[in-house]
Amino acid sequence: MDLTLIYKDGEELLMPTGFDEFTEKAGHDYQDLPEEAIRNRDLLREVMERHGFVALETEWWHYDCQGWERFELLDLPLTSLP
Repeated sequence: MDLTLIYKDGEELLMPTGFDEFTEKAGHDYQDLPEEAIRNRDLLREVMERHGFVALETEWWHYDCQGWERFELLDLPLTSLP
């Protein structure tokens, strides 16, 4: 799953890089960033891991669900979901 943090008005919070920027800055251990970006990256990780997701260390935005193999693959448009 690829995601970021936003305010309720839809504005994105400051994160380490843009989405899909595959530089060293995208890694979870990269520290030469504004403090706000580090805090937001850490908050995203804390929340996702608390709910059973595992971070991809090289991409701050990418998380995998533990045990995803147990679930059937669905190919549905979002508009069909309740």
